[in-house]
Amino acid sequence: MSAELILDARNATGESPVWNAREQALYWVDIPACKLHRWDLASATSQSWEAPQMLACIAAGENGGWIAGMQSGLFRLDIDAQGVLRTEQLCHVEHADPQMRFNDGRCDRQGRFWAGTMRLDMAAGIADGVLYRYAAGDTAATALMHELIVPNGLAFSPDGRTLYLSDSHPTVQTIWAFDYDIDSGTPYNRRLFVDMNQYPGRPDGAAVDAEGGYWICANDAGLIHRFTPDGRLDRSLAVPVKKPTMCAFGGPNLDTLFVTSIRPAGDLTDQPLAGGVFALNPGVTGLEEPRFAF
Repeated sequence: MSAELILDARNATGESPVWNAREQALYWVDIPACKLHRWDLASATSQSWEAPQMLACIAAGENGGWIAGMQSGLFRLDIDAQGVLRTEQLCHVEHADPQMRFNDGRCDRQGRFWAGTMRLDMAAGIADGVLYRYAAGDTAATALMHELIVPNGLAFSPDGRTLYLSDSHPTVQTIWAFDYDIDSGTPYNRRLFVDMNQYPGRPDGAAVDAEGGYWICANDAGLIHRFTPDGRLDRSLAVPVKKPTMCAFGGPNLDTLFVTSIRPAGDLTDQPLAGGVFALNPGVTGLEEPRFAF
C-alpha cells in the first residue's frame, strides 16, 4: 500500500481534491496560491488556473462549472473556451473578522454545499469559524454551527443520514458525528465520533468509502486513518510527507485514494515531496461525489 506520487505539485497548501468521473480527472486547490489545479488520468498531465482570492474548497456542478468557498463568500467557477477561469459570486459572507476565509467544504448527498470558515491566523486559536449550508436558489448561506476554530473533515455517510465534522486545531483535535435530516439539510444529535488526541496526527480533510468507512488525513503524522462507522480505528496508510491535508476516492473504479498535502517553509530534506499529490490503494472503493445543482 505504498503511496505513489502522481504530481510533484509543490503546493503551499494543497486541498479539496475532487475526482471528476466524467472527465477522468482530479481537481484540487492550492489555498494561498489562489489556484485551481487539474490532473488528467489518461495523459498524466496537469493544468492550473489562478483565482482572484484564496480558493479553499470546491465541488463540481451538475451541468458543469464548480462551486467554491473562497475568502469573501461562495463563488461559481467556470473555465471558458479560451481556458480562462471565470468567477461569479453566489453569495457574500460577513465574517467575524476581515482576516478569515473558507476552509473545508463539500456537497451532501442531496447536492447542497457545506463549507466552514476560519481565521487566517490559525495559531491564534479563536473560535470564530462558522459552518454554512448553501443550496441552489438560496440568496444567502445559512449558518448552522458556530464557535469552530478550524472546521474540517466534512463528510457524509453513504445513505446521507450521518454528517461528520472535525476541528483540526491542536487544542481540539476532535471528530463529531451528527444525525442528518436529508429533507431539510439539518444536522442534529451531535456526538463524539473520534477523539484524535488518542491517535497520531490532527484531523484534516476526509472522505467516506462505499462501506461507510471514514478516512481522515492525520496532519503532522503523515498518515490517513480509516475509522469504521462505530468509531473504531481500522487501518492507517502512510504517505511520504508530514502534512497530508485531504483525501478523495477516484480512478475508473473509484478504488484509488488521492491525497493532497502541504509544503511548509523551512528544511524539507526529510520530506522533499511535501506539497505533492499522491495515490494509494486503500483496499476499498469509494463513492462518486455529489454535484451541486446551480
